[in-house]
Amino acid sequence: MDSVQLQDFAAGLVGGAASVVVGHPLDTIKTRLQAGQGYGNTLNCVLTVYRNESVVGFFKGMSFPLASMAVYSSVVFGVFSNTQRLLSQLRHGDPDSTPVLADVALASMVAGFISVGIGTPVDLVKIRLQMQTQPYIQANMKLKPTVPGFPVYRGPIHCIRTVLQKEGIAGIYRGAGAMLLRDVPGYCLYFIPYTIVCGWITPDGSISPNPSSIWLAGGVAGAISWGTATPMDVVKSRLQADGVYLSKYKGTLDCILQSYQNEGLKVFFRGITVNAVRGFPMCSATFLGYELSLKAMKRDQTETNP
Repeated sequence: MDSVQLQDFAAGLVGGAASVVVGHPLDTIKTRLQAGQGYGNTLNCVLTVYRNESVVGFFKGMSFPLASMAVYSSVVFGVFSNTQRLLSQLRHGDPDSTPVLADVALASMVAGFISVGIGTPVDLVKIRLQMQTQPYIQANMKLKPTVPGFPVYRGPIHCIRTVLQKEGIAGIYRGAGAMLLRDVPGYCLYFIPYTIVCGWITPDGSISPNPSSIWLAGGVAGAISWGTATPMDVVKSRLQADGVYLSKYKGTLDCILQSYQNEGLKVFFRGITVNAVRGFPMCSATFLGYELSLKAMKRDQTETNP
């Protein structure tokens, strides 16, 4: 088999950066709805954030994911594409042959599993920064200086340092179990719909999909994967937001049980509209950034080495 294709990692970097710029405002709303208090619905959440924090509130905590999610996306696409090539080599003897859906699914699961190692700390820092302005509701808690309206973290680096000091490595990886349960099936419902939709709408005889096909297929894949991932995304968000002012949950199962007992089954679908709506443009940007940059790198390589 050919060596690992580093171009996929580089193209994933571009796609990840594009997705953060497009998706972060809606990601902030999604996080506030899932782990915050007193917002009611999506529109009320948008208006409340804008009224209390202005436009800046929607981009709170973006600097860290802009850098880190680019690396995260690089790993996801690099691992997925190289695993897919390995499976095609083993099945057909040609790494560049069209993969069967079973291979796409297996490569998706491998990418989802490996991505948790990078994605958990990234999401934890992002969510802690997004949530630290939330009002602390329960009374009779002496939390100085971490009181309502007082920022707990001064930025991404301070957040990481504070979590490590107070909670250790386990704190940085808080929510990893929920993220694993979200991302392993989630990436199957990300890459498989993309592959299928791209195949449907790409004209016969075309070597690769055109930008409009990539945009549509990426958007559909994003809406499906993020919509179906919402229940475990709620649990992950709650676990990772937990600890800004106090620790409420002992783990994934405890979070599920407490959330269900206190708020019912509907709590696990909180933010599903934002997730699905946000998933379309964010994942369209991801796949466009990935596919177009990969195509440009391969073209340059062909011109350099005719």
